[in-house]
Amino acid sequence: MPTLDYPGVRPLIDAVDTAVVLPTPAAVADALRAALCRLIRTEAVQLPDCVFEPVTDHYARRELYRSAAHGYSVVAMTWGPRQGTPIHDHAGQWCVEGVWQGSLEVTPYELVESREDRYRFEPRGTMDAGPGSAGSLIPPHEHHTICNPSDEAIAISLHIYRRPLEHCAKFEALGDGWYARSDCALTLDADCDGSREDHAGS
Repeated sequence: MPTLDYPGVRPLIDAVDTAVVLPTPAAVADALRAALCRLIRTEAVQLPDCVFEPVTDHYARRELYRSAAHGYSVVAMTWGPRQGTPIHDHAGQWCVEGVWQGSLEVTPYELVESREDRYRFEPRGTMDAGPGSAGSLIPPHEHHTICNPSDEAIAISLHIYRRPLEHCAKFEALGDGWYARSDCALTLDADCDGSREDHAGS
């Protein structure tokens, strides 16, 4: 389990501990969004140095904390220029995501139809998320993409999951708004060495 050895981590963990015991996913998400925005904007938390190091061929996922008491996971993601995800879900669990540095384009998708092993999605507008902004995903509204639109700058985001996200479904375009679904195992980058199997989801 990652160690709590970076400045300001205790206020972050205390805020998450307080939020995750609220009675509904919506209440949890509201509290976490507010806490992340406040902590990012006041620079109360200083993330570990490795979080600011991109990986050349994929965006990096680094777990910073996993709660033994509550089961949630805090993951930092490092997005190199133009790195992003396909459409994916979060395996039926809520997540709150905050932009720490840089800018990210987040596009939610609505599942409007399915036929056997094919799925039709419609985008619901792209949001340009800058530092200090935060959003949430609550099933069944969990399908989305994330992309760093910059040609030069890296972006950092912090993701809080109800439980460790170790797999998800990803969707590859077939044409005419239809997509094929496949299961995706998610791994974590160990420290800053770039080890990886598949990082399709976020």
